[in-house]
Amino acid sequence: MNTKTIILLDSNVAVLSQLRGAFGESKEYSVVYSSDDGDEGIKHVLDLKPDLVIVGMFLKGTDGCGVIRAVKKSWSEAKIIATGIPNDSLIERAMTEGAAYYLVKPFSVPNAMERIRELLTEKPVEEKPVETVRQKPFNVDERISEIFISIGIPPHIKGYVYLREGIKLTVENPTMINSVTKELYPSIAKKYGTSASKVERAIRHAIEVAWNRGRIDAINAIFGARIYLGVEKPTNSEFIALVADKLILENMG
Repeated sequence: MNTKTIILLDSNVAVLSQLRGAFGESKEYSVVYSSDDGDEGIKHVLDLKPDLVIVGMFLKGTDGCGVIRAVKKSWSEAKIIATGIPNDSLIERAMTEGAAYYLVKPFSVPNAMERIRELLTEKPVEEKPVETVRQKPFNVDERISEIFISIGIPPHIKGYVYLREGIKLTVENPTMINSVTKELYPSIAKKYGTSASKVERAIRHAIEVAWNRGRIDAINAIFGARIYLGVEKPTNSEFIALVADKLILENMG
């Protein structure tokens, strides 16, 4: 098994130590450089070309978003995970600059490692033969994450998780979309130990966040048509049905 190389950039000593420890315990990864300096970090990333860069938002010299921008400008294939406080504006900037994920601090190391493993097992579609793409197991979680990132639903809000679960349940059982209040919301609530009404509100908030960011072109690009214009936004069930239908069709292909 090839060891994946990692560069860690963060001003928080505890976070650096925590991540270095987690990577050190795994034979899958090797930390080749770590620092709290953005300018030095850019130089080492471009020189060493690691498999993954984990970038904190607040660094000495160039900040996290500046690091992402500089790295992606010179090396567009770089895989970058951003980490920072739960701030919508900061998350938007990091994702716009080219981060693949944004881990909200404080994060659990097991969850972070899961995201990292997920990202590093992905391969750009354009580099694969068509036959390989068709044979690749269909990963609903990855595809939903890609869609959410594209349209601007941030991963730190509760509605992100509830919405993802609702879409997965609908893909597995499309008739569930006809009974959102009686079946879908209660099923999600039971899994996450909350109430159906809180699930409904959180999902509605997640959709509102995406629409308020004004990524209408991205939203329409995802669904292959100009479905929504201006401030118009779908209901919870409409959005879940749209994404679920898209995933079902993709899986059939």
